[in-house]
Amino acid sequence: MVGRESQVEKEREQNAQVGKCQEIVNIWEVLGRRWALLILRNLFTKEVIRFNELKRLMPGISSTVLTDRLLELEREGLISKKIYPEKPPKVEYSLTAQAKELTVIFKELWKWTQRYSPHKISNAISLSVISDIKSKGDNAK
Repeated sequence: MVGRESQVEKEREQNAQVGKCQEIVNIWEVLGRRWALLILRNLFTKEVIRFNELKRLMPGISSTVLTDRLLELEREGLISKKIYPEKPPKVEYSLTAQAKELTVIFKELWKWTQRYSPHKISNAISLSVISDIKSKGDNAK
């Protein structure tokens, strides 16, 4: 019976780990969408920003896509939207406290990219694969 309880506990731990990974995958899907990180970066540099100002800072983004990304980021709790009852309506966007915590992660990720640019990563992977192939070929002799 003790062995069965141990097995059940191991399965619970594995499921918890899978759940944690899934949470990362879910937020990465939002952050990995085109323009999302650029929107956040612009909001990091300004306390509050209006839609048209944000659009001007991001040449090439359509109003529809910007609206969609802002809505996604708002749903994830990363930005807040404040609507003023004026004509025409005044809408301001800002980062939430939750999003401000990402600053540290983004800075570290930027440092990492400086050490390992995609070109360096692909070269390192290629060299690693070549090395593996050579070692397997040497072992076959």
